[in-house]
Amino acid sequence: MFEWHHKLFARCAQAGLITACWLVTSALLVAAEAERKTVVVLGDSIAAGYGVEAVESFPEILQRRIEEKKLPWEVVNAGLSGDTTAGGMRRMPWLLRRRVDVLVIELGGNDGLRGLAPEETRANLEKIIALAREKYPDVKIILAGMQMPQNMGAEYTKKFSALFADVAKTQKTELIPFVLEGVGGKAELNQPDRIHPNPEGHKIVAQNVWAVLEPVLLGKKSK
Repeated sequence: MFEWHHKLFARCAQAGLITACWLVTSALLVAAEAERKTVVVLGDSIAAGYGVEAVESFPEILQRRIEEKKLPWEVVNAGLSGDTTAGGMRRMPWLLRRRVDVLVIELGGNDGLRGLAPEETRANLEKIIALAREKYPDVKIILAGMQMPQNMGAEYTKKFSALFADVAKTQKTELIPFVLEGVGGKAELNQPDRIHPNPEGHKIVAQNVWAVLEPVLLGKKSK
């Protein structure tokens, strides 16, 4: 990424100006880093890439897309297997020590699988959003929606699915309607547990996220 830094330093070294070159190129490197903004993906095992290689997880795929388009953004994968919205909320003070320009919240799946009350999940998501905005008022928030299998009960499934759109509307965030769209329930795109995407599934998840994330990175509103 900073190949120019090494080339410049090599030229200065040939001219016998190593010390001066180091000061100049280091300053340029710091300035270039300062221009890069941060996308933090706060998530559970899906973001963490459970069962796949790190480079196959959807946050890593997003990073490669960003680099291909030469956008000044860095993706920080804050996925933690087994995490819930309550766990994510508790992790926020630590995560916010680093500047966050865009926060992608991919949490809630484990809440649903544990049968937690949708109202509790909603409150936790709203608190996560509030904490991010309190520390960084200009932060852009993207909420990833999740759905539960029908065996959780029709009423619960309906309430759970609806809460993400409701939170996105009331809190004025961007929304990925269903982060596992095109992946959930498809054996060929999931690992044997039928819960976690396989490498091909992660590619689709990345596309679902990218469709909403890209306009935000470009300073546009998603459709």
